[in-house]
Amino acid sequence: MDTGAGKRIGLIGRKLGHSYSPEIHALLGMTYPYELQEVAPEKIGEFLDTNPYDGFNVTIPYKKDIIPFLCGMSETAARLGSVNTVICTKDGWWGDNTDYYGFTYMVRRTGYDVRGKKAVVIGAGGVSPTVCAVLRDLGADPVVVISHKDNTSETRALHRDAKILANTSPVGMYPNNGESPVPLGDVPDAFPEMECVLDLIYNPFETVLLADARERGCTTECGISMLVAQAKRGAELFTGLTLDDGLNETVTAQMISSRRNLILIGMPGCGKSTVGRLAAEALGRTFVDLDEEITREAGRPIPEIFAEGGEDAFRAIEHKVICRVCAGSSLVIATGGGCVTRAENYRPMAQNGVLVWLRRDIAALPIAGRPLSQKNTPAQLYETRRPMYEAFADAVADNVSTPAETAKAVLAAFRSVPVGLRS
Repeated sequence: MDTGAGKRIGLIGRKLGHSYSPEIHALLGMTYPYELQEVAPEKIGEFLDTNPYDGFNVTIPYKKDIIPFLCGMSETAARLGSVNTVICTKDGWWGDNTDYYGFTYMVRRTGYDVRGKKAVVIGAGGVSPTVCAVLRDLGADPVVVISHKDNTSETRALHRDAKILANTSPVGMYPNNGESPVPLGDVPDAFPEMECVLDLIYNPFETVLLADARERGCTTECGISMLVAQAKRGAELFTGLTLDDGLNETVTAQMISSRRNLILIGMPGCGKSTVGRLAAEALGRTFVDLDEEITREAGRPIPEIFAEGGEDAFRAIEHKVICRVCAGSSLVIATGGGCVTRAENYRPMAQNGVLVWLRRDIAALPIAGRPLSQKNTPAQLYETRRPMYEAFADAVADNVSTPAETAKAVLAAFRSVPVGLRS
C-alpha cells in the first residue's frame, strides 16, 4: 500500500506556529514528511511555481486566495468558495475542502440529531461558511450567523430559541484560556433552550464555553475530532487511498490521550511530588510541582507567604499559577494539598487534565513545613477536604507501597479514564 513515501506534502499559511497536522498524518499511517511553510500573501504564486509539492493543505488566510491559482476544484469547494486541500495533477493544481468532511464527522460523532433545530454560528470568517453549509445539509433550520462585532447580549437575545451553538471564533483558544464567546455560565438566560454546543477550538480540549455547556447538560464536542477527520480526508486525496473510517476515532483518541495532563491531587505529604516525578519519567513528560512554581512566582517560600499574607494571599497566587501551568498539555503536575478548597481551581485544571486523587494512610502524612497541617491535625484536614477531593477527582490511586509501585498505580488510574470523559 502506497502511504505516500517519497511524496512532498505540507501546510501553507501566513503564520503557522505549532501545528498538530504532522503528528496526525503520521498517526494515520502516512509515510510522507509533512512540512510547514509560512508564505507571504504576495508570494503564493511564486511558492506554487518553485516548490515541487505533490499536495498541501491551506490555512487562514489563504483558503480563498489560493483559488485563482487552481485549474479546478471539487463541487463542495466551489459551492463554499473555500479550499483547504490542494493536490498536483497533470493539468495543474486542483482544490478541495476537507473541512466540510471534518465538521460533518464532528457533528455526527456527538450522536446529536440537528434536523429541524435552530443553530447559531459564532463568527463569520474563516471556516464559518463551511460550518453553516454542513449544518444546513444535515437538516438544521434555520442557521444563523453572529459575527464577532455583532456578538452582543441584544443580538443573542433574538435567538433564545436556538438549540445548537457552534463556535468558529478563536475566543477561548490557548493561550487565552478562560475566555468565552458566549456567557453560558454567567448569564443563566443566554440561549436557555441550548442542547448541543460545538467548539472548533481544540486547545484546550474543554474551553470555558464547553465546560459551561456541559454543566447545563448539553451535548458537547471540541474541534480535535474535526481536525483529525479533515486530515484523514486530505491524506486520502494526497495518496489516492481509501482509509478506514475507524481511523478518525482511533487517532482522535490518541491525540487527546497524548496531550491530557496527569494532575495529582491529595493531602499534603501523600507523595504527589515523588510519585509524580516517577510517573512523568515513565511517560516521557515534563514534571511540574505547583508548590515550586508558587515559590518562584512569589519570590519567597510558602511558609513566608502564609506568615505575611495569610491563606487568602497564598490561594490567590496558587490560582494564578494553576491557570498558567494547567493551560499547557502533556504534563504531569503535582498540586498543593489545599488546591481543592477553591472551586475556581477546578476549571483550569480540568480543561486539559485528568485529576487523579492520590490517597495515603493519614498516620503516614508528615506535617513539617506545612502551615495548615501544623494548625490542624491531618485527620481534621482530611475530614474537611475528603469531599472536595472526591468532587475534583476523575480517578483514585492509593499510596500503599513503594514510590515505584505507587507510580504504576497512578498511571493505571490515569489511563483508565476514558477519552471524552467530560464531553
